Amino acid sequence: MIRAVFFDFVGTLITKAGENITHQNIVREVLKRAGRDDLDPLRIWEEYEEESSKLFRGLAGKPYVKIREVDTEAMLRVAKRHGFEVPEDFWEISLEMHARCGELFPDAVEAIKTLKSLGLHVGIITDSDNDYIEAHLKALGIYDALESITTSEDAGFYKPHPKPFQLALERAGVKPWEAMYVGDNPAKDCVGAKNVGMISVLLDPDASKQPLWSNCDFVVSRLFDLPDIVRGLNESP
Repeated sequence: MIRAVFFDFVGTLITKAGENITHQNIVREVLKRAGRDDLDPLRIWEEYEEESSKLFRGLAGKPYVKIREVDTEAMLRVAKRHGFEVPEDFWEISLEMHARCGELFPDAVEAIKTLKSLGLHVGIITDSDNDYIEAHLKALGIYDALESITTSEDAGFYKPHPKPFQLALERAGVKPWEAMYVGDNPAKDCVGAKNVGMISVLLDPDASKQPLWSNCDFVVSRLFDLPDIVRGLNESP
């Protein structure tokens, strides 16, 4: 019997395209503050994304460090390369742009409402700083729709370490086999959830991750497929 459904955040509830726009606006604001209109913001954004991805890949499964420090370090590396200053309030700029530009998947709200109508606990498990996820969810209008929010900051480790998943299960008061986790990363999300005994679901709208589907129990192309999966599992003998 499934009693709880947990979501990843970036790439699962909010679109990666929207996150890209957010980061591009962060870069534009940084360059504006630095007086560097001679630099191409899209090129700087690409370099920032590369540095950020490199740093985050090295943190998978490791003890938590503040994401604000990782993001700032990524921007500092790019700034040093091009000779401009990073504003002291870089993280505040980041929070503001995330609140302003985030974009939910079109069926995210309806999926959450339907899952809750089935009597399920609906929460989030995400590699995030607490201030970032709270501000972002409130700006998106779904903060109050979620019954629990578990971050890597809370758990002290990044996915796929078991701690974030175990803490979320404890907060929801459910056993691993009574919970489903939905994410967009087959290695961090599916493997991490399955390793603690949860049912894993991969959101893969364009089937771009097909070679890694075997890591996951289910694969969906849209969030609104989730209620049918839950109904099927709960109705099976």
